[in-house]
This record gives sequence, structure tokens and C-alpha cells, in this order.
Amino acid sequence: MAQEHLTRAAGGTAPPTSHATLRRANLSLVLRQLRDHVSRSRADIADVTGLHRATVSNLVAELLDRRLVREVGTEHVGAVGRPRRAVALHGAHVGALGLEINVGHISVHGCDLSGRVVVERRVGFDTVGSGPDRSLRRLGLVAGEAIEAMQRAGAVPAGIGVAVPALVDVARGVVALAPNLEWYDLPLADRLAGALGPLRLPVTVDNDANLAALAEYTSGVAAGTPHMVYLTGEVGVGGGIVVEGRLLRGADGFSGEVGHLPVDPAGARCGCGRYGCWETKVGLEALMRTALPERAHERAGPPVPDPEERAAEIAAGLAAGDPRMLEAVARVGRWLGLGGSIVANLFNPRVIVVGGYFATLAEWLLPHAQTELERLVVARHAAPCRFAASDLGFGAASRGAASMVINQLIDDPTTLMDPLLRPATP
Repeated sequence: MAQEHLTRAAGGTAPPTSHATLRRANLSLVLRQLRDHVSRSRADIADVTGLHRATVSNLVAELLDRRLVREVGTEHVGAVGRPRRAVALHGAHVGALGLEINVGHISVHGCDLSGRVVVERRVGFDTVGSGPDRSLRRLGLVAGEAIEAMQRAGAVPAGIGVAVPALVDVARGVVALAPNLEWYDLPLADRLAGALGPLRLPVTVDNDANLAALAEYTSGVAAGTPHMVYLTGEVGVGGGIVVEGRLLRGADGFSGEVGHLPVDPAGARCGCGRYGCWETKVGLEALMRTALPERAHERAGPPVPDPEERAAEIAAGLAAGDPRMLEAVARVGRWLGLGGSIVANLFNPRVIVVGGYFATLAEWLLPHAQTELERLVVARHAAPCRFAASDLGFGAASRGAASMVINQLIDDPTTLMDPLLRPATP
């Protein structure tokens, strides 16, 4: 499947063929309405979905019994008439765990079905120096600690999503190629599921930029924008591309590798083995080489020991007017605009949302990028495109990974109906 609704699980759902599957599909339909709106009355749900009001009442009654929705008050329509009792998504006992493993850190975002954050943390970790085996053991330990914290909060995880800066075979949960991590053909989903032992939680793996784009589309600065691009801003640069409200995956699911656009044939060697890739010009390590040359040669840990810390250090220098840093950021900004213009000419997005260190340094970086973008985009007058800084911080990918799990749960309510997820009766 070349494209995927951001509000749907990969692969979609089969057409209902029996009473049981029809009911599951209708439960999912009601849950999606409540996920996309703060609250809705049963009558409103019936009007929007086309289901009979009696059917909606029965479905809502079952969801109330399962504690997946809750009553939130009444709505009055017109001067006269019966008030409508509104319901909202609840599911405080159902959790979703999102993880990101990147060059210098592991991020965690655990939430319940309604989006309430239960656990959120970031762990510095030398993924490259540790190799895949030690990295997966550490990822398993971090996941286990997060699961315990979620269970203590009463939100039992129903699944785990993992974001990786890599080409990912999503269907098999295999990291096909992660140049910056030096991982190749790694069965991450199976390995992590095995490390969690008897918990037997389903694990889904996806590209970090795709999952960050999902988070942005759902709750970011350009939420709901049907044509947008998200750019990560860490050691590497990846892209999540949204076209007509769908995540563009490509024939094999490997689209969005914009960091490897060749922009300078005479440029530096990239982690992918090629020369002059865009990320060699705008990745955080590239900025450090000119803004913090004394830091760039530290090799006690990964190439960028803590991207968030380094970005904050550069931001402090920029605020103080450090001329070397100002020039370095201006140079990166121009390269960011050049690559952004290629993306804009190809996909015609309304907005390019930048995350990671790009967002941290947006005040100094984006004016240069926007100027270059406007200079190079062919349809700049007829179809304006702008850069925008994400407000989700460095945790966008782990947040998106959790959102992916929630989408999968809502799109397949049979997993939500598992009695193991229900609290024991006293």
C-alpha cells in the first residue's frame, strides 16, 4: 500500500463479513469519532456516521461498560428539546508505549487511550558504540521500566511502537538499513518482544520521521494540514511526507529519506557511504564542526552525545552574539532552504515543519532558510510554502510511536476488548 491515512493503522481493515466483524467495525467507527472530537452526543455520532441512533446507543453502552468512553455532561440544542448526553474517549486503563532509539539517546512516551501522558523520559545512550545487541538489551530495560511505571499508574500497555532513524520494513518489524546507527537487517520487533519475556506485547517499528510527522499532523503546530512535510533535526535528517492527509510511504515503505538528497557532489562523505548528502550540510554534527569545532572532535561517546544539550549550548552562544556561531547557523540555514526547496518543488506542501535542533535554533536558522526557500521554489507566488518550528521538542518521534499504537487499537477494537485489559472485579 503506497499511502496510509494518518488516522488508520497500516494495511487498513477488511470489509465486515459477519455480525461480529460488523460490530467491531462499528465500535471502531464510534471510537474514531470520539478520538477526533473532544466530545460528541450519541445523536451527533449517528448523524455523522449514518448509523441508526439505537445502534449507536448500544455501541456506546458497550464502550462505557469497557471503560473506553465516559459521560461528560449534556448538550442543549435549540431553545427547546431534550438535552443530549455527551460522551468522550476515556480508556484510562489502556496504555500505549512509544519509544525512540537514536544515535545518542532513547526517548520514552507512554500515554493512555485518551492521550493522557503517563510516563515521559529521555535517556542518554551511545547507540553506535554499543552495537545492536547491547542497544536492544538497553532498549528492553528502558521499555520494561516504562511498562512498570504505566502499570503503577493504572494504564496497562496494549502495544509498543518504536521509532528508528532507518529504512524500516514495517510489516516485518525489521530495520533494513540504519546508516547512522550502523544497523543492517535487524529484526527489532521480534528481538524487543523477546526481551520483554512473558509480557508478549505487540511491537511495531517505523521510521522516526514518519512517526514524528504523525505526531505533528495529530497535535503539532500544523495539525490537520493535509499537505505538509516534517524534517527531523538530529545527527541525521529524515522526512515524513503528508499528501492529502496521508503519509506517503512509497512502493516499499522507504520514502522520506530526504537527508540523502545529493546536494553537493564534492561534499563530505555521509554515513550512508555517499558524498554530499543534504544531512552532511544540515545535520547537527555538520553544524558542530563549524559552530563548536572543539566539541565536534570529542569521541568519548557518540558523534553527538546529547543533541538536545548541544543545541541548547549553541542557542546560548547565538543569544550572546557569538559571530562564529551566527555565521555557522546562517550557512546551515541556507542549505536547509536549498534542500527544502527541492522538497517543496517535488511535493508542493503548504508547510515544512522542522523538529529537533532545527526547532531549538529556529529563531536564528529559519529566516535564512525561508529566504532561500522563496528564492528557489518555482511556484513561490502561486503556492507559498513556509517553514515552521515544531513545539513537540525532541520527543516528537516517541510521541508519534505511541499515537501509532493508539490508532491501531482504535482501528481494531478487538484488541481493546481483550479481557486482560479490564480491571479485575472485586
